[in-house]
Amino acid sequence: MSRIFLFMAALWLAGAAVAQELGGRARFEEGAATDARWGGGAELTLTLSQGVPWRAFTLTDPARLVLDFREVDWTGADPEAMDRSDAVGALRMGGFRSGWSRLVAVLSGPMVIGEAGMRVTEGSGRAELALRLIPASADEMARASGVPRDPRWDLPRPAAVAPAPRRAEGPPLRIMLDPGHGGIDPGAERAGVSEAALMLIFARELRDVLRRAGYDALLTRDDDVFVSLEGRVARAHEARADLFVSLHADAIEEGVAHGATVYTLAEDASDAASAALAERHDRDDILAGLDLSGSDDRVANVLLDLARLDNTPRSLSLARHLVDGIENAVGHVHKRPLRRAGFSVLKAADIPSVLVEVGFLSTEADLKNLADPAWRAGMAAGLRDGISAWAIEDAALARLRRQ
Repeated sequence: MSRIFLFMAALWLAGAAVAQELGGRARFEEGAATDARWGGGAELTLTLSQGVPWRAFTLTDPARLVLDFREVDWTGADPEAMDRSDAVGALRMGGFRSGWSRLVAVLSGPMVIGEAGMRVTEGSGRAELALRLIPASADEMARASGVPRDPRWDLPRPAAVAPAPRRAEGPPLRIMLDPGHGGIDPGAERAGVSEAALMLIFARELRDVLRRAGYDALLTRDDDVFVSLEGRVARAHEARADLFVSLHADAIEEGVAHGATVYTLAEDASDAASAALAERHDRDDILAGLDLSGSDDRVANVLLDLARLDNTPRSLSLARHLVDGIENAVGHVHKRPLRRAGFSVLKAADIPSVLVEVGFLSTEADLKNLADPAWRAGMAAGLRDGISAWAIEDAALARLRRQ
């Protein structure tokens, strides 16, 4: 079964009033996931206030169905009440990225899309989407799954991008701040607080602190929207950022973790904690300035390794300065504050990149700190000081690197 990719570019409806309404956001009216009446599998039905562009596909590890819409207001949708199928383990819906919404159905086993379509009622404009999932083997689902390639969705097409110039003098450093998770992906959650929301608040605060210090600070997302891991790095490349700092506040299920940690890239996680974190991130390589899509894997890997010969020491130096800045500002860091992991957001070979675990939502003291604006201000000042110290050192070493 080939992958299903459905995108309604236009809707043929009668009546000028209905056509004008299509410019607004569709409202969720009703829907359900039920067991298929024949042949096994599941059926998903949704009723929307109007037709919208949409697409459907499946993903593996874990098996799930993804439906993207432009755009749906999910107010009133109750995922637990809608899930009436043994073949569907859970339903989630929410913002995907600006202007787009997503529904995810976690599946109990491998399935492929058998039938899918949206019917728009003339006159009312109301749209009914019906989709059927049929059981399949794991290999069949793997062959049929994957995110459809469409440049309108998140990622630009591969293209040569000139690397950002070294800035010993001249324009201020451009820093891309990356508040983790967002939209359909809330990240860790504790006591009614989500990692996605908290890191967006902190990223905005840190952006303001950095701008007041003279830096050019940008965000990969400035709203509660989903941005893919590759899309975050792509935005840093498009902005020609000098630094990439991803911000997280994770939670652990067992034990107690306390204090900030700073990660740099490693092909293999340095310990079990790093491995558990890295498993939640895609591990695709990405290199700005070169289109490697048609290259032999060995060639692509050699080029990536060569690019990182210069970049890796700069990332490690940045991580060390950030740890020092944090410790000086807030008084403590994690007992092992410098770590390495294979996070996808750290794989820009030409931009010094770090991932900062600001704290752990699963630890009461950290959760209290993260919710305290005064403590966050201290943390932001520590990161600012770390970046400033790194910038001075990096500029001094630039001539030696060129030689």
